[in-house]
Amino acid sequence: MSEVNPYKPPGSHVEDVAPAAADAGSFLSGGRAVVAGQGWAWIAGAFGMFKSSPGTWIGIVIVLFIILVVLSLVPIVGSLATMLLFPVFTGGIMLGCHALKQGGKLEIGHVFAGFRSHAGDLVMLGVLGILAWIVVAIPVIVIMGGGAFFDFLRGDPASLGAMGSSFALAILVMLALSIPVYMALWFAPALVVSRELAPVEAIKQSFRACLKNIVPFLVYGVVMLVLGIIAAIPFGLGFLVVGPMIMASVYVAYRDIFFAD
Repeated sequence: MSEVNPYKPPGSHVEDVAPAAADAGSFLSGGRAVVAGQGWAWIAGAFGMFKSSPGTWIGIVIVLFIILVVLSLVPIVGSLATMLLFPVFTGGIMLGCHALKQGGKLEIGHVFAGFRSHAGDLVMLGVLGILAWIVVAIPVIVIMGGGAFFDFLRGDPASLGAMGSSFALAILVMLALSIPVYMALWFAPALVVSRELAPVEAIKQSFRACLKNIVPFLVYGVVMLVLGIIAAIPFGLGFLVVGPMIMASVYVAYRDIFFAD
């Protein structure tokens, strides 16, 4: 009878641990509130991720830019396709960021990784996003259309000023209603691909997490606005760096808010 070697490694193949399983113990449902300075820390962390694979990041930005430009050339359908597929592209990039965090390699192919993993749920995020933007558009159209209609009935040259007021009010309403939509969608692709949450639950958790961190996001937004202005100066070439930083910062903020580590 052969003796069993207790030091012999198991013969069965050990599968790679999925992100959700690997982080199960440290995940914070609904996220946590962090200090204001973390808004800057997200950007600094994103730049660190960019420095680890600058060529690949620039390639990802170029490929994604070409795809979005081609889609924009198709009337109506192209715009809808962009809104449907953008969460899929974002989810793939989040997988690439996770690979970098785990010591793996970021690849340009990560742009399309969302099509191989959770494509249906990511597309559903796009559908819900379209519905949300329709809700945002309705009051804006009513304000602009109603204001223009009554100004036309008055037939007064002074009504031009009133039309401008209607337009300004519509813009303010649009901005106010857009913020909750961005909050709901900001972390949703990352939650779908890494935590395997259903689209509606991912949207809820993303919104709650952003709501808890309004001040850090204000810091983040101001710094990103300044970086965007600077990036636009040299013929927009700065966005080859700022673009990847925006993508990576979503993942960095996601890890900071949703994980105890």
